[in-house]
Amino acid sequence: MDARLNYFGNPVAGKILKHINSASKVVSDSTLPVATQELVKIRASQINGCGFCTDMHTKDAAAAGETSLRLNLVAVWREAKVFTDAERAALELAEQGTRIADAAGGVTDEAWANATKHYDEDQLAALISLIAVINAYNRINVINQQPAGDYQPGQFG
Repeated sequence: MDARLNYFGNPVAGKILKHINSASKVVSDSTLPVATQELVKIRASQINGCGFCTDMHTKDAAAAGETSLRLNLVAVWREAKVFTDAERAALELAEQGTRIADAAGGVTDEAWANATKHYDEDQLAALISLIAVINAYNRINVINQQPAGDYQPGQFG
């Protein structure tokens, strides 16, 4: 499979990615735990069917020390015992924020209240932003049919 467009080599796309990457850097530099960030990116990417991002973030998480057990169970996190209550709250927020069009009321007050038990205001801002940013990346890659499987950890710096 080939991508529809060389998105990474296109000058207009390069300008767009520069800004999305800047937003992503703010999140990655926040106090939101790195493991939580990767879990959220993986789960949103799974929901959106983004093979490229799922490949990237599972590999980056593994390279950062995440276990294969936890990576294999992200899609079924509700039934898995390997995630903390804080990670569960972030995954729930990620799912509801990713499936926002499917829910009449968007993110529920219950999911938000649960997240506020585990994260401070700066971390919540980072979490909301992370969910928005990964969904943007997912949409770019799914629309472009960006192939998955060749990503190398740290490839994009």
